[in-house]
Amino acid sequence: MKLCNNYSLLPHNTFGMDVCATLFVEYDTVSELHDFLLSETFGKHRSHFIHIGGGSNLLFAGDYHGLVMHSAICDLTVVEDTPNSLLLRVGAGYVWDELVAYCVEHGLAGVENLSAIPGEVGASAVQNIGAYGVEVCDVIEGVETMDLQGNLRIFNREECRYGYRDSIFKKELRGQYIVTHVMYRLQKSPVFKLDYGDLRARVEAEGVPTLKAVRRAVMAIRDSKLPDPKVLGNAGSFFTNPVIPRTQYESLKEQYPDMPSYTVDDTRVKVPAGWLIEQVGWKGRVLGHAAVHDRQALVLVNRGGAVGAEVMELANRICDDIYNKYGIRIAPEVNYIV
Repeated sequence: MKLCNNYSLLPHNTFGMDVCATLFVEYDTVSELHDFLLSETFGKHRSHFIHIGGGSNLLFAGDYHGLVMHSAICDLTVVEDTPNSLLLRVGAGYVWDELVAYCVEHGLAGVENLSAIPGEVGASAVQNIGAYGVEVCDVIEGVETMDLQGNLRIFNREECRYGYRDSIFKKELRGQYIVTHVMYRLQKSPVFKLDYGDLRARVEAEGVPTLKAVRRAVMAIRDSKLPDPKVLGNAGSFFTNPVIPRTQYESLKEQYPDMPSYTVDDTRVKVPAGWLIEQVGWKGRVLGHAAVHDRQALVLVNRGGAVGAEVMELANRICDDIYNKYGIRIAPEVNYIV
């Protein structure tokens, strides 16, 4: 187990914030996690700690004056092999896209649309990551966790209360459980989901759809729209797409006929946050050392030397302008760490 004082978090956040943690702990096994949670050291920091994954969904306001924990549990095992599916148990520290690559290489369907999403397996189950018409909750069968007293608990999919970019671990049980493993049910016969943007056209241009073709297409689309955080610090999509009452949308549609939407249910629709940001003129604009990306308005970037306050101010101004024009409140998907 790694335990470091005044530890730089620069390698642990894709926004490229040069901040430090008072104490950083990285554990390799469930037993190490258990022992640490019962230790005097954790007891001293229990009132102010966070657990991070790959840092791809975080924005640090400054140095973190507390404990930062990280999982290095990276095992992958086959729990069940049936004629139609395979159940995988994967450690929380396993890199998410490496898991997608493994599944595609072994002909296991269900996560190919989630290619090239940064982060780790544990965070996938907390955030309910999604892209191109697929959410990870579609394949999650169970989430293994440990509470702060060192007790193990397995949550089934229903108990996780998954919603759009949401789970019980982000709300009611926030900070109360640490994910150790996630169990994914992958299918041996793929059912492709291609009706999102130009995904179908890209895949079918290669011929008959395959898992590898879908992965290549998704990666190409993401690469064309999203900046590489190793080159330009960012956390991917900064905002969630707002879900509004259908009545409000229909009223706005009369004023703004080009406003796009996606049906959520009979009473609600989802409006693309990127479109809203473009309409209020923020795409490509700069504020200090932060900016809105010039190719994807959903992405805020660190142009070099930005501090958390600059990015937060930029986000606040975007949100205010959208509310003032459309009466729609958009919210950050990125977690602010203060």
